Amino acid sequence: MRFVVLTVFVVSGLVSCSLKQEAVLNEKELLGKAIFFDENLSEPAGESCATCHTPEVGFADKYSRITSEGAVKGRFSNRNSMTCAYSSFVPPLYYDEEEDTYIGGLFWDGRVNTLEEQAAQPFVNPLEMANKDYLVVVEKVKKAPYYPQFVKIYGEPLSDDSIYKCINNALSVYERSAEVSPFTSKFDAWKEGKCKLTKQEKKGYKLFKDKGLCAECHILDKDERAGRILFTDHTYDNLGIPCNPENPFYMISEPYNVHGRDTIDLGLGSFLKDSAQYGKFRVPTLRNIALTAPYGHNGYFRTLEEIVHFYNVRDIEDFPPAEYPATVNKDELGNLGLTVEEEAAIVAFMKTLTDGYQTD
Repeated sequence: MRFVVLTVFVVSGLVSCSLKQEAVLNEKELLGKAIFFDENLSEPAGESCATCHTPEVGFADKYSRITSEGAVKGRFSNRNSMTCAYSSFVPPLYYDEEEDTYIGGLFWDGRVNTLEEQAAQPFVNPLEMANKDYLVVVEKVKKAPYYPQFVKIYGEPLSDDSIYKCINNALSVYERSAEVSPFTSKFDAWKEGKCKLTKQEKKGYKLFKDKGLCAECHILDKDERAGRILFTDHTYDNLGIPCNPENPFYMISEPYNVHGRDTIDLGLGSFLKDSAQYGKFRVPTLRNIALTAPYGHNGYFRTLEEIVHFYNVRDIEDFPPAEYPATVNKDELGNLGLTVEEEAAIVAFMKTLTDGYQTD
């Protein structure tokens, strides 16, 4: 059984204030959390998993940046940091022949299938935690104050490979915990009959389902893996989002960016080497969406109001062209006919998806 408590967690001298409502974690989840918040695991030290996935902003970038700066100053990732909350419910990537679309896979482009695989990548990505190789990470964990607990849980591993696998397993266990995916929003409380939505929020919910077409991708069916509504069908789409001229990745030099400002992010299609999927990115959950600005794979939209307006009028107002025009979704957004008041109502409804809501 899990309980709701107020806590402050201390890791390697760093005090991390956790969410207002937080599940009590078991030993392995606590170990994973210690690794998740450990700023000594980057090169140079100073960046942790939590830097780009901070609880207070819905497990997205701590500083709400367009893209996150890595441990090496001046190196930026090419994409906005996607929330890792509720990522434990994303299925492995597969092609659904009936729906004629790819579904699942982690990261914006679906390039890995498990949380363990996902956890391993930032450690050795030169634009993120920038360690030379996984052996460096292993040595740092061996020197960490939580290493005795690591050994207690996993035993004395025989090789550095097994230690690294255990590190990523611990991280994945924490990411699967109720602290990362708590389902404690006002929407959840409303569905359980514990509170009421305002008139504007109710209107927004109806518009979300019907006129706004939001629920076509951010579906309102219960997810089979979660047993709750995740507000995503885990599919891929090209929304017609323009290039973001403020994306700091454009200023990164070779070998990390060989095309400079001419870089085009091809998303899923780049991973699959399939031009039919160019420009498509995974539909993210809308849970905690009010906390995770900016929005879009490249952080083009600064506010919820901006991105909702774009969905509404993309095809009838003067927006810059899509980053990759050929595969843009023309059916479910672009000219929805929403009024200013209706756009505001949809935003009001989406704000009910923020975790930590407390009923009287």
